[in-house]
Amino acid sequence: MRSAAWHARIACGGEVGAGFLVTGRRVLTCAHVVRWSDRAAVTVSFPHAGELGELSASVVAHGGWAGADTDPGDVAVLELEHDVPLAPAGFAPPDAAFREPYPRLIAYGFPEGYDEGTLAEYQAVSPQLIAGEWLELVAWHGHGQPLVAGFSGAAATLPDGRVAGMVTSASGSPDVRKGRMLPLDVMARHWPELGELVPTPGHRDDARRRLYALLRRAADGAGRACDPNRLYVDAVGAFGPPLPPGGFTSLWAAAAYVQWEVPDPEAVPRFADRLRDLVDGEPALRTPAPPAPASPSAASAWSPVVVEIDHSGAGPDQVTVEVSAYRDGRRRPVGARRLPRTGVRAYVQSRIDEAVAQLAPDADELVTFVLPREWLNEAVAHWECGADDSTPLGCAYPLVVTDRARHHSGRLRHQLRKKWQKLDSGNGIEVHRVECGTRERPPSLRKRLWDGEAGLAGFAAPPGAARQHFEVGLTVPVPVLLWPRAGSPCAVHPDTSCPGLAPEDPPRPGTAPEDPPCPGTAFLDQLAVSVADVPPAELPRHILSLRLTADAADEPGLHWARDLQLLWDDPRCFPETTASLHSPVA
Repeated sequence: MRSAAWHARIACGGEVGAGFLVTGRRVLTCAHVVRWSDRAAVTVSFPHAGELGELSASVVAHGGWAGADTDPGDVAVLELEHDVPLAPAGFAPPDAAFREPYPRLIAYGFPEGYDEGTLAEYQAVSPQLIAGEWLELVAWHGHGQPLVAGFSGAAATLPDGRVAGMVTSASGSPDVRKGRMLPLDVMARHWPELGELVPTPGHRDDARRRLYALLRRAADGAGRACDPNRLYVDAVGAFGPPLPPGGFTSLWAAAAYVQWEVPDPEAVPRFADRLRDLVDGEPALRTPAPPAPASPSAASAWSPVVVEIDHSGAGPDQVTVEVSAYRDGRRRPVGARRLPRTGVRAYVQSRIDEAVAQLAPDADELVTFVLPREWLNEAVAHWECGADDSTPLGCAYPLVVTDRARHHSGRLRHQLRKKWQKLDSGNGIEVHRVECGTRERPPSLRKRLWDGEAGLAGFAAPPGAARQHFEVGLTVPVPVLLWPRAGSPCAVHPDTSCPGLAPEDPPRPGTAPEDPPCPGTAFLDQLAVSVADVPPAELPRHILSLRLTADAADEPGLHWARDLQLLWDDPRCFPETTASLHSPVA
């Protein structure tokens, strides 16, 4: 019967098994059937088309099987020396083997003494997978042909001839008529190209075929490179399944996950549309944006990745770290962990990439550290991207910090929104200077910042050198604070002579007109010139450029922006303030 001619007999290095033709030139079988393919020839024959003779084949894809009976990925794809004039196998939906009542499954194998093949009848025991990999099979009757050597790689077919899985092993005992098979969705996990051939409930056949045609074009190098994780997140939308742990290693794997794991019938077409844009070189790749508000802000373009650190309550050295990403106005948690302070950097490094992958493909990422007040001077911009990437985070992303108490203050959130509405209408921004060694009283500074409607306060020294003045900056709605992480001697030792005193302060003994300005004053002078024409919403990008310039300098440590810390706070980037990922009493 020519309709069953796609059943194949596989021989390799003394091993004999079964297989089935899935395209004009490709055959599926078990990886253990062709385990010796690196030292022995692989031959394929078709018992229902004996005139074709034995055909040479090579292994072109492998499911990752490691060699043991219980290792996953026992799938191999063979490519014949030429196309064969046979209709390939047809496939049933992935759940066909365990729909009530469970159907009879027929396997065509080649045990010893049956070179022409023989049939065995089985059925699935349950839809429950064994170790997430196999379906258990039991004999349809208590007699008949058991599953033995020679059935490995056989298609398990429904009575109408459609393939529902692949037989991989038998029980090993002649008294127990049981075996295992790989269902179709598991096989596609190990060889994603199979997904094109299998009808998937909820997804249209034409959309599925179009997706895989685009995947082949992308594999041939058409269009631009694409991050499969960001393409997946963009395709499934705000309410789709989150990115699985570890993400995807290829576009094929991401597409297969959308096909098998995402119930939304529009997910496959959306994935295909976005992939087409890349393959065809379209300039934009984005989810249609919601209608713009009446007064759009420049800051709305930022897509924050948030690293929030807080005291855990479990001890002075223990903190809680939460990493999340904002997309479509919603916060998407990536991970949370209680850690000693020494473990925070490594945990953040391990999660940043995963968080960035949650953003839309064309999003402008903004890494935001929400820190306890005593952490605000932490050198987070100098943390390396990862164990295998020494690039400083501040040279890889626009990176800002903000104060945790301020971030969760309803009063300041409201006042900062109003302040940003005014700033959006301007261009550059004035630096309200807080000089090193200043004798200005903190209440006076508060009034000065309020009266001047300050948008940016520049501090000549780090927070620890002028703590009360710095706290004023945090509790007044000034959206941007900038300071050098390294301290100024004038600020740390107020008795030292300081040419950078405020104009109303008398000179200290030993100060001469020709003395050079103190480092803090020089920092503020450089800062004022650098940000003079920069819109406030663009400061994170501008500071990234400064950090790259400083890092590339011949003597990076001498560049004025080397230790620049930016507190940049626009509540409109964070449309909701969410609770902790974990209850503090859990």
